[in-house]
Formats: sequence, C-alpha cells, structure tokens
Amino acid sequence: MVKILIIGGVAGGASAAARARRLSEDAEIIMFERGEFVSFANCGLPYHIGGDIKERSKLLLQTPESFLARFNVDVRVKHEVIAINSAAKTVTVKNLQTGTEYNESYDKLLLSPGASPIVPPIEGIDNPLTHSLRNIPDMDRILNTIKMNKPEHATVVGGGFIGLEMMEAFHQIGIKTTLIEMADQVMTPVDREMVGFAHAEIRQQGIDLKLGVALQAVEFMPTEHVASIESGENEAHQHLQGQLNLTLNNGETLTTDLLIMAIGVRPEITLAKQAGLQIGDLGGIYTQPNMQTSDPDIYAVGDAVEDQDFVTGKQTLVPLAGPANRQGRMAAGNMLGRNETYKGTQGTAICKIFDLAVASTGQNEKQLKRDGVDYQKVYVHAASHASYYPGAEIVSFKMLFCPKTGKIYGAQAVGKDGIDKRIDVMAVAQRAGMTVEQLQDLELTYAPPYGSAKDVINQAAFVANNLIKGDSTAIHFDEIDQLTADQLLLDVRNPGELEAGGSIAGAINIPVDQLRQRMNELPKDKEIIIYCQVGLRGNVAYRQLVNNGFKARNLIGGYRTYKFAKA
Repeated sequence: MVKILIIGGVAGGASAAARARRLSEDAEIIMFERGEFVSFANCGLPYHIGGDIKERSKLLLQTPESFLARFNVDVRVKHEVIAINSAAKTVTVKNLQTGTEYNESYDKLLLSPGASPIVPPIEGIDNPLTHSLRNIPDMDRILNTIKMNKPEHATVVGGGFIGLEMMEAFHQIGIKTTLIEMADQVMTPVDREMVGFAHAEIRQQGIDLKLGVALQAVEFMPTEHVASIESGENEAHQHLQGQLNLTLNNGETLTTDLLIMAIGVRPEITLAKQAGLQIGDLGGIYTQPNMQTSDPDIYAVGDAVEDQDFVTGKQTLVPLAGPANRQGRMAAGNMLGRNETYKGTQGTAICKIFDLAVASTGQNEKQLKRDGVDYQKVYVHAASHASYYPGAEIVSFKMLFCPKTGKIYGAQAVGKDGIDKRIDVMAVAQRAGMTVEQLQDLELTYAPPYGSAKDVINQAAFVANNLIKGDSTAIHFDEIDQLTADQLLLDVRNPGELEAGGSIAGAINIPVDQLRQRMNELPKDKEIIIYCQVGLRGNVAYRQLVNNGFKARNLIGGYRTYKFAKA
C-alpha cells in the first residue's frame, strides 16, 4: 500500500488527490492545507466581490467532508507542513488550531504550495486598508473593509489578471477606481498595440488609468475611533475606517479609501528549499517532465514549479489553473507507477475587461525579440460572424510565425465576441504543430449567426502565406512614422472614412476603386506605402500597383492597428 502526502490543495493538490484515488483504492492519501479551505475557485474571487457570483458558497468546490465521502482522502485543514525530512521520508506538521506538532511518514510526497502575492517594501504598505487577493480569507477581508469603510474610491496597483478583475469589480459596485501600472501597458502577455484596445475601453469606462507609474509610499490616516457597525465584531474592525495618502513616482499624490496590491506572484518555495530540493534559475521548484523534483520520491506541481515553455523549450513561470490541474493529475499517476510526461505550457489565457475579451497563446513579440528569434507578424480585423447578421463585432487578431517554416509562435485577439473561440483554435493548432500554411485549410463552423465562410483565422493565414510566398510585402505600424523622402504614403480609403475616423499625416488619398484610372498620379521612382482601414483594400491596391511596375508595401492591419497602437 502506497502512502501519499499532498501539501496544498486548490488546483494542483486537489486534482492529484482525486486522481490518485481513482487509480488506487488501496493508497493512503492525506492532504494538508494550512488555510481553512481545501478546494476553492480562486479565479472566481474578484467576481464575488463585484457581485457577478452572488453566493460565497459557490466558490467552495470541495470540503474536507465531501473529499472524505467521495474520495476517501484524509483532508487536514489548518495544518501547516513546516519541515520535510527527505532522508527519513517524514514531514513535520503543525496543527494551527492547537499549536501541537507531529511527524507523518510518506512513500510519495507532492508539493502544491502555489504562489504568494508579491508585496514590495513600500513605506506604509502594512495598514488595515491595503489588501492582496489570493484566497477566501483575503476576499472576506476586502469585503469587510468595503462594509466598514464604505469606500468611495479604490486604487488597484498592478494591471495583470487580478488587478484588472478587481478594477472591474470595484467599478461594478459603484466605487471610483484608479489603476496604477508600472509598465507602459496592462496585461503584459499581450503586445502593447493589441492592449491599446483595452486601454481605450478602460478609460471609456471612467477608470483613472495611470501607465508607467509606480507606487512609492503609503500613509494611513485613521478617522476617529468609531464603534463597530455590528456588536461583537473584534477590535481590529474598529480601526478600518480611514483613508490612505499615496505617493507616486511621477510626483503625484492620491487619496484613496482602499488599496489592492496585485503586482504579481512568486513561487512558494520555502519548504522545497528547506528540504534541499533543486530550485530553478527563475526561482521556481525544478521538476523533470514527469513532475518529479530532484528527489525521486517528491513531486511538485502548479504555480510553485518552473514549466517548460511549449514554443521555446526554455524554463518559464506560468501561474495558471489549467496547467496546475493537468500537472496534479499527471503527478498522481506517476506516483502510482505510471510514466506520463508534461508537454510544456503555452500560457493560453483570457481576461474580461468590461465588454472586451483579451486573449493570447504562445509567445508574444516582446519575448521573440528578447530571444533574438526571426519572426513575422500579421494583423487581421474581421467580423466575429457574418457581418450582415445582427450583432457582429470586430475581432482584432495578431499572429506571430516563422517566416521560413511557417511555424506558429503565438496569437493574440481582442474584441467583444468570439475571442475565446479564435485563441482556443490557435492553441490547438500550435499544440498540434500546424504551420500557417495548414491554417488556410482549417474547416471551421459557418452559419451567419456564428461565423464567416472565411474565418478570422483563415484570413490571417492567407495574409501570412502571401508574405511567405512574396505575393505581398509588409510594412508595420511601428515603421510608418519613420518614412523617408523616397517613400510616399497612400490612403486608399473613401474620403468619408478619413473625415469620420482620422488619417495618417502626410498621406495622399486615392480610393482603391479609382486607383486604376489615377495611377499616373503616383511616382514610379518612390516606394508607395499603402494603407486602408484594416489591410484588405490595401492588399488589393498593392497587387494593382506591383502588377503595373510600381514598388510598394502594404500596412498590415491597416489604420485600425496604427491608431490603437499609438493610443
């Protein structure tokens, strides 16, 4: 009989416990969780604060009692493993309710401690109105602060998933919100020109978005000592009322009633280091593809471990629930004698930002540049379903690929409808090793309410293959402002579009449908840089010009990409 100890619940640990039991009725399985809750929907926490998920109980997926009844797993909440003795194959456990300690032996040990929020050493950050959000007690503390302090203004520091979701939650319950992000963009897995659409949406919703700004200092100013709203509440609640003065690195100051720190997480590796396990270069627990650590009887999964990047094969840290669940399931099988391997993480992710969805998979352009990878990119802006059927929305889509082999490096999409569908298809195509040439042949569902005869992905593949075959020559939005005297900028949209939506300075305007008759107005000794609204008419104009002996390039993604990249 195998005795398996699991440290940490939630995605990785709970998945491993359930899988281990399904594979073996004989194994003894004990799961330790230092918190009160063993299996909860941590991705749902902001949505309960914002009121989308009404009942708190909906976040509690399993309890110790339900785990015991269904899986015969001994779940010990409020039990913290404080040491691992790998030579003796025991762990030291502290019962946080009684303070007593005891040893528990194991045959196989699984570490699933997750990641902890990064709280920088900012002066005054330790105060009753500043919170991070990782678990149910954190959520309860935020809700209690809202109840006690009745904030009119909240500040969120960090533009990642949790920061964006908390920004929207506060906005939804009527709290004016400032979002502060040190980078020049929110949601860094997506490239900046694609996030431009999100920046516009955030500001349109009335959020005070501050990019390229960092929090420097916090000053807590308590109001007078007030009685608790409800009798019997503890003394700490009486000091929740007050305000915070925030000092920013751009010289601004800001007064706020509630502060959320969401600048990221770091792997929880305290136990692993104490046990002498190998730590990777990025600061996560090193694991082999079978999720074994440097000790063959100890496995590790989830946010605490370094994954292998699916595209590059290099080590990476990707704190997402999907990979943690799959790793937990796999580790359980391997602890019971199987030999399954984890095939790498693509980092496929999506975030709701008000009415927009922003999603990505694989590598982004920043990563490819950093690693010196030769790549090409295309942008397509097309309808989420047949444009003549009501309710169609624009899908803004970016694809990164190898210009020689057509290997897919990554994809990003932004819009109000059909974003998850496109990125999910791209994640599957990338995982299957498809090339951009093969994407042309994808046969995706089509009926006017659901799609188009040529899907966004087919269209992106057509553009990419035109570039690979030399049927089109690209220029990108970031090159437009550096044109020389040997180049001429040609806008092939209709004059009404220029008046309504703006244009690029210095361009001459010849609508594409007049181009054949007016070609003599263009000089043959200059390179013609063509643009339209999204790139489609630009390509038609490009082919007309090069077939008539002109030298030309087409702005991929058109004016729409340029405009939001510059926003």
